[in-house]
Amino acid sequence: MAANRPLSPHLQIYRKQITSVLSILHRITGLLLCLGAVVLVAWIATVSIGPECHARFAALIHSIPGRLLVLGLVFSLLFHLCNGVRHLVWDMGYGFDLGTTTVTGWLVVVLSLLGTLYASLRIFGVMP
Repeated sequence: MAANRPLSPHLQIYRKQITSVLSILHRITGLLLCLGAVVLVAWIATVSIGPECHARFAALIHSIPGRLLVLGLVFSLLFHLCNGVRHLVWDMGYGFDLGTTTVTGWLVVVLSLLGTLYASLRIFGVMP
């Protein structure tokens, strides 16, 4: 009889909350930033190897997948930074009520997306 009981809270009726979604996204962006560190080390290595190797790396970064990778890393950095500041405010004991956590959660998302948009325009030469 115990085997037929649903999980609590049941996954089909559980509504995702902004705080839980951002917590999961914070962990994912932290892992992506580790990937970004590897890309940064690869870039530095290509600079030290020589101009031909660096030119190949630059061509790879300026391809469509490379640009998507850079944009993903920029978003990860900005999101992780904004959400980290939010956590620092929480560590000081502020912003725990439901309304504030919802507003600051959406603020983190909006600031990360706007920052990524601005950085992409600057990185890819659309904006001076």
